[in-house]
Amino acid sequence: MTFNPYRCLIIDEMHPSIFPLLQQSGVEADYRPVIKPEEVPQALIGFDGLIVRSKMRITAPVLQFADKLKFVARAGAGVDNIDEQALQERGIALVSASEGNREAVGEHALGMLLSLMRNIGRGDRQVREKVWLREENRGEEIGGKTVGIIGFGNMGQSFAHVLSGFNCRILGHDRYAPEKVRHPLSCCTLEEVQAEADIVSLHIPLSAPNLRFADDAFFSGFRKPIWFVNTSRGEVVDQAALVKHLQSGKVKGAALDVLENEKLHTLTPQQQASFEYLAQAENVVLTPHIAGWTHESYVKINEVLAAKINRLLQQF
Repeated sequence: MTFNPYRCLIIDEMHPSIFPLLQQSGVEADYRPVIKPEEVPQALIGFDGLIVRSKMRITAPVLQFADKLKFVARAGAGVDNIDEQALQERGIALVSASEGNREAVGEHALGMLLSLMRNIGRGDRQVREKVWLREENRGEEIGGKTVGIIGFGNMGQSFAHVLSGFNCRILGHDRYAPEKVRHPLSCCTLEEVQAEADIVSLHIPLSAPNLRFADDAFFSGFRKPIWFVNTSRGEVVDQAALVKHLQSGKVKGAALDVLENEKLHTLTPQQQASFEYLAQAENVVLTPHIAGWTHESYVKINEVLAAKINRLLQQF
């Protein structure tokens, strides 16, 4: 009897390790990283799987011709570009690889926080211009601070792990899975985090309830001025509200790997105004959505995806 391998369409750039990993599970990959989004619906005919990174949203119209599709795999952590309901209605499984870049995100969040609190970026720019200012760049230590981690999935847990050697108190808040926050960490309500935190880091997914989660009321609710870190998704923060509280001093500084609109040539007037403030502020550190973007995570994401796909296909 002839064995017919499962067929998987890959529509984004992937590390080449994905091909032997899929082969081990009996999956034949059709690699089309330059395919145009409008070509994908017809291209899905006859495929058992689809692997996507961030090229496009996967919606019901995209899936209309997918006659054999068993799974959609997101080569990354967030699945906000996948219409999960559309997949559920078609009986198509969804897998993601948040375990693959969790260490990278935890390290990057720490690096941004250190750069922010110790004036590393500003000091670097000044020294390159032969400006030598020590007292003006006196920073603050993480040690002795209370750090509130909001969202305690893979990314929040990773950040907590890298912070564990800094002699700081860590508060974990996860409204969907509070059981993930375990001793010696303190499991807290949002209100408790707002009452006690000196540093706040967001690690929540982009979903309808989380849209502009960090709004004016959120920042106003903190008892003390805070250092703020966001390596999750830009849309979970009301960027105008963040700017307002940076201006007032309620937010002492912000480290942002993500923005509410990362297509910087398409900003609305309000987005442009808030972006210009963030770009010029000395107490803001910005990076281009690279927290989970390392050479190691590029491979680990493939390993996680392939393992999950293999387990899924064992059920058929």
